[in-house]
Amino acid sequence: MSTVSTHILDTTRGLPATDVVVDFFMLRADGIQTKISSNMTDFNGRIGALIAQNIKLDKGTYKLKFNTESYFKTMEIQAFYPYIEVVFNIFNLYQHYHIPLLLSPYGFTTYRGS
Repeated sequence: MSTVSTHILDTTRGLPATDVVVDFFMLRADGIQTKISSNMTDFNGRIGALIAQNIKLDKGTYKLKFNTESYFKTMEIQAFYPYIEVVFNIFNLYQHYHIPLLLSPYGFTTYRGS
């Protein structure tokens, strides 16, 4: 059964980004988005499991929405990106998918982690 996790590193500070709300969606071919969960990063900037263990994901397209504006507001920094959406495909139902986010007020990058 597929699992999905994430973590966020604030590259400006060199520290984990804590208390960032991350929404997890399934995207259907007809454009309809269904929210699966909403979680907040912990003190290590991590969300170990975006879904409960009993929820089964299907092959398809999914999206993580990182709500970054409130994170930067706590530091009195204007964020150029109020949120970041990362869209990805789940091809193998028996693999783990880890989607890290490297973040700064004016840029970001992501990749498939392990």
